[in-house]
Amino acid sequence: MDGLVDWFCGRLLFWIPFVLSLSVHEYAHALAASWLGDTTAETQGRLTLDPAAHADPVGTVLLPLVGVPFGWAKPVPVNPANFRGAGDGRLGMLLTAAAGPASNGLIAVACALGLGVEHLASPEAALGPSGKVLASTVLMNVTLAMFNLLPVPPLDGSRVVDFLCPDALRPAWSWIYARGGLGIAILLGGSVLLGVDLVSWSRALGQWLVNQALT
Repeated sequence: MDGLVDWFCGRLLFWIPFVLSLSVHEYAHALAASWLGDTTAETQGRLTLDPAAHADPVGTVLLPLVGVPFGWAKPVPVNPANFRGAGDGRLGMLLTAAAGPASNGLIAVACALGLGVEHLASPEAALGPSGKVLASTVLMNVTLAMFNLLPVPPLDGSRVVDFLCPDALRPAWSWIYARGGLGIAILLGGSVLLGVDLVSWSRALGQWLVNQALT
């Protein structure tokens, strides 16, 4: 029984900062879109840090709580037709998409700085529960940022491809983008079948940040 309690507490120590990190990520999308003139997310109650507004029952709650190292929140609705200025909205969508990974990068740096301050104040405390939570938050946010920058629909990195895609290739790209769920399924399934670790590089970067904080 004690082992089950310890396991559940461990999951909560991961899940709480994970949910908060996803919420900041989605809030950043909504805030960027609002700054650019689109209030779609705001009118639907998504311009908020409240996790309840962004939580997906499966991707935010079920999978992370049972130990699956993968999750997601509800996508923020964005209407590029509402963006201020000329153009087709691709630049605005690029900036809106980039806000999510950027917010996770800022969280990672802030938590690394917090871990460094804790280490300076008390090296023992930095290796205790609070330090472990900060280190875990650094790792998860670097992973969230870097994974979302992969150029695969519907990940944020696909907006870079969308912005740079020449007109001649746009019909093919639009076909691929409309089937974004298939793209991410192929990416994840292929990585499992081929034994490719998609987050090894982001995990290494996150660990480097943690190591810097503890030196």
